[in-house]
Amino acid sequence: MKNKWIVGLLAEREAYVRRGLTDKVQMVDEALAALGHRVDDASVETAAIDVAVEQAKVVRGRKRKKG
Repeated sequence: MKNKWIVGLLAEREAYVRRGLTDKVQMVDEALAALGHRVDDASVETAAIDVAVEQAKVVRGRKRKKG
């Protein structure tokens, strides 16, 4: 069984890798190395989501004639 600290740091590292925060990944790698755990630099695949941006559309009724 792995140390709870190592398991937590690996989960944190994976989240940083997915978000592209390389400086944070290096910090976690250093903490893991201090605990005696070596991290393989295997790339983590993430899903690419291309979302069409929706914009609010204001629908107004016809203008009323005064009279």
